[in-house]
Amino acid sequence: MSVEVKPAGAEETATVHAVIHAAFEVRPPLDPPAAALTETRAELEARLARHGGLLARVDGVPAGALVLDPAGSSMYLRRVGVVPAMQHHHVAAALIDAAVEAAEGYDDLTVVARDELPATIRFWEHQGFRAIRRDPPNVELRRPLRTAVCQAPDADAMRGLGRSIAGQLAAGDLIVLTGSLGAGKTTFTQGLGAGLGVRGAVTSPTFVIARVHPSEIAGPALVHVDAYRLGGIDELDDLDLDTSLDQAVTVVEWGEGLAEGLSESRLEVNLVRDDADGEGDNRRVEITPVGPRWHAFSFRGLG
Repeated sequence: MSVEVKPAGAEETATVHAVIHAAFEVRPPLDPPAAALTETRAELEARLARHGGLLARVDGVPAGALVLDPAGSSMYLRRVGVVPAMQHHHVAAALIDAAVEAAEGYDDLTVVARDELPATIRFWEHQGFRAIRRDPPNVELRRPLRTAVCQAPDADAMRGLGRSIAGQLAAGDLIVLTGSLGAGKTTFTQGLGAGLGVRGAVTSPTFVIARVHPSEIAGPALVHVDAYRLGGIDELDDLDLDTSLDQAVTVVEWGEGLAEGLSESRLEVNLVRDDADGEGDNRRVEITPVGPRWHAFSFRGLG
């Protein structure tokens, strides 16, 4: 079976409407009902006329669809559905791949799912989306599209990268650091601390979970957190710190999947050993801005 995805305009309203209803009608009843089931054909036609959508066919038969709905620098995907007979044929994944291409120039793809459908949320997570906001019964999930890759051939370069990024930071910012043991997370944070002009030697906070470094230049403090031993977001949010997180720059090591709940906007920094044997100093640094706070983040001069 071959899956083909093409843009869909207002002229495809009847087909897209039929696909969406076939997909949503087999889902468990929701209260309030899914908006896709209450939307009229005329309303859908207006949506497609504004920004278009995508229609997937399997061997020429309509199989899945979605509506594109840009807002600011985010591309929202609405009415995403696959007809029951065509599920498990990678139709949804093909739609998302096509949406990535359609969203060229945007910072992220965003979808809104329902709390009552955990399997649907897991599907989006497997496609690289992460929950950024919960407004029951809705969960908003976002997949960043803008990632920069820098090289840090040694520890000094890693500190320099952190110092460069520090120049764009402000109170309330959250940085989530990911990387294997020895990848350079603390070294990167040392550069941030130097750039922020904070007091005290920045070392791994493993044994204290969190350490606060006050500013020496009337700027934000640096809160350095090791999330490895935390049991959940509540423990991170309830840490007894000398400063509030909205008055500091917070850096969370081992924070992927945990620290995101602190803020819808964050800078994700993934440190990867760039040596086949894992013995060298070179690191690949993947930097992904997530959320509206970082829309103006500049990669220029980061290396």
